[in-house]
Amino acid sequence: MIIATDVKYDEEEQTARAVAIAFEDWGAARAAHEYVAHVDNVAEYVPGEFFRRELPCLHAVLKQVDVPITAVIVDGHVWLGETPGLGHYLWTSIGCKWPVVGVAKSRFHAGGALEVCRGESTRPLYVSAVGIPDVLAANHVRGMHGPYRLPTMLKLVDKRTRVDDGDQRS
Repeated sequence: MIIATDVKYDEEEQTARAVAIAFEDWGAARAAHEYVAHVDNVAEYVPGEFFRRELPCLHAVLKQVDVPITAVIVDGHVWLGETPGLGHYLWTSIGCKWPVVGVAKSRFHAGGALEVCRGESTRPLYVSAVGIPDVLAANHVRGMHGPYRLPTMLKLVDKRTRVDDGDQRS
């Protein structure tokens, strides 16, 4: 299963809601499974060290996944130019078990990610990866279900981070 992840923060409460959506293949139109973790005592955002805040949230939700994983998608960059980004930190923290694909909505100033335009959008997504070639990751993202800039599964995981359904805290 491919796992798409996202995290939404409540700055006032210092909490986060991490969501993972599992789907069968890159062209899937529907999620097969959904996992949610609520995380307390979330670290404050520190410019250049976003991974320190995000990783505990991603670990909390990924430890709930009970299906075989073939790849993980993060909302962000794998590389920040020559510097590791969130996706690379996740990859090393999970023992390099699964490829990690970063899909970002904005370009990092140092570049490095491949631009992927989907549908009729002229605004690209920025795709980078570790564990698989960037070109393959970009082709996977380009081929994901949905007619718009943001693929269906990535829109779904983003939407689910904004829904509070009373799940347990981690």
